[in-house]
Amino acid sequence: MQTYGKLYLIPNFLADDNPDNFLAQYNREQVHHLKHFIVETEKDARALIKRLHIATPQNELQLFLWNEHSNKNEVTHLLKALDNGMDAGIITDAGLPCVADPGSDVVALAHQKNIQVIPLPGASSILMALMASGMNGQGFTFHGYIPIDKIARAKKIKELEADARRKNQSQIFMEAPYRNNQLLEDVLKNTDSNTRICVAMNISAANQFIKTQTNKQWQTNKVDLHKKPVIFIIG
Repeated sequence: MQTYGKLYLIPNFLADDNPDNFLAQYNREQVHHLKHFIVETEKDARALIKRLHIATPQNELQLFLWNEHSNKNEVTHLLKALDNGMDAGIITDAGLPCVADPGSDVVALAHQKNIQVIPLPGASSILMALMASGMNGQGFTFHGYIPIDKIARAKKIKELEADARRKNQSQIFMEAPYRNNQLLEDVLKNTDSNTRICVAMNISAANQFIKTQTNKQWQTNKVDLHKKPVIFIIG
């Protein structure tokens, strides 16, 4: 009977100014032996690996890229080490692997092969934003990236607002950092003046900004979100 390795899901830190505050010693102990990593980008993965104090020198590690540009047909190649009985880890650029992250394709295949998947504890900007928003944490939906097209985006924002009211459900979404200011403008244009909107920027960083207020209040209290990691919530 074939013996597979284990697949560890390794959280990354959220902010560059305090990385070690978000790396549990337990995680270091769990992944200390790993030599094979499936990563979103090599630079960010190596920065985390350095802080995890992996036993194997970095130049001897095997890193395999897996991101939104990867060919989905090559996913089986990523599990070769596990097929041979060796453990491997998935590292995302920030936060939790497989949450708003393409790593879920690899995990899905691991389950099909009966490979043990081990999620390690770490910070999630999505849940931290919800925690701090003052909005419903019992019922919520995370939508990831909403449409870029102006018409489709406006329609989606109105749908999120309607669901927030009809279902009493927090609606969580995000955007590429360089489009954040435009997204906030679109949210304000396409929601009621009394609709509550949370903007959570630079979560866990020294310059963290998290504020929930109505559309009307945001109209007179603008904030610059350009090129900053932001989570938006309508509630």
